[in-house]
Amino acid sequence: MSATRIDQAMTRLTAAMARIDAARLDLRASSQGSEKAQAPTEAPGSARVMALVNAHEKLREEVADTLGELDTLIEELESE
Repeated sequence: MSATRIDQAMTRLTAAMARIDAARLDLRASSQGSEKAQAPTEAPGSARVMALVNAHEKLREEVADTLGELDTLIEELESE
């Protein structure tokens, strides 16, 4: 993999992580707003929110793993 392709991949991963974080913040803000409007009982969308939070964490772990693999690949290429 060329350095240019690695840079492009890193740029795409960084942009994807930024979009994920923005979506998470939007979700958190909207869920806090709906919690204020609802009774103190559990909000109906809280199960959906938890599913999205779990999916977000899973994606973050996958991205971290992929970045680790890219780091290893870069190290191997640089040592040649």
